[in-house]
Amino acid sequence: MAHPHPSDDRVIKTRRIKFNYPSGSMDKHYVQGDLVMSHVVAVLSAMFPEGEDFFVRSVRHFADDITDPVLRQQVAGFTGQEVTHGREHRALNERLQQMGYPTRRVDRDVKRGLAMQMRLFGPHYNLATTAALEHYTATLAEVLLTDPKAQELLGDGEVRSLLLWHALEESEHRAVAFDVFRATGGSERTRIWAMRRTTFFFTLSTIIHTLLSMLGDRATYNPIRTAKSFAALRHSPFLQRSVIRRLRAYNRPGFHPDDFDNTEILETWTAELFGKQGQLADHLR
Repeated sequence: MAHPHPSDDRVIKTRRIKFNYPSGSMDKHYVQGDLVMSHVVAVLSAMFPEGEDFFVRSVRHFADDITDPVLRQQVAGFTGQEVTHGREHRALNERLQQMGYPTRRVDRDVKRGLAMQMRLFGPHYNLATTAALEHYTATLAEVLLTDPKAQELLGDGEVRSLLLWHALEESEHRAVAFDVFRATGGSERTRIWAMRRTTFFFTLSTIIHTLLSMLGDRATYNPIRTAKSFAALRHSPFLQRSVIRRLRAYNRPGFHPDDFDNTEILETWTAELFGKQGQLADHLR
């Protein structure tokens, strides 16, 4: 018998939210002055809009096959959240483009790559890819929400607000694509194979785009600064052994995202960001 999961009755709601990046409000290296991390975050932000479009299409393809009313509602919440993430990241990406980051180029490359994936693979495999990438985003999101060192990197501007909100919602809906994959007959073999392939291409793509982005930044040609920034990556909260272990846990037969309980994280951060005195209550429309 399948065990009930904490997310089985979770209500996933779409928050109508808006962020602003007035000109001159951001330093060029907005992740605490760190060269490499500023480029990594810009690249990931540039990947999100097309990635999230792909997630929504992959899940929606199976909308009519979902009989469980709770899961149907969660799919609606998931879709609303992902569409909003895409829109808000596009606004940030335009700002980053003006600051000299090649976000439009990354966006175009991701769009091309995912269109090719849609052509080459069947709907179930694309859904498995979505579930795999959702495991990545949720794992990194929960590092951000639980590790003070990770939060420190974000400083205190609007980018911090955007990423904390995005992280909370990724944690809220982390099991939706996975549950749709399971509910529509996706096999463990396909799920694990999709994760292995996704890990390879996602990692490679992030590294290549980050290096290309850095080559267009004059600060990269200061060897001492660049060497220090790369050396600091070794201590990054996002590259700890525990994070790598958690990412790899996905390849275990019988794995479910709720094997890592995040109930407390969600309660804490929902109150912190959207409670009566929440940091982002004034951003809601």
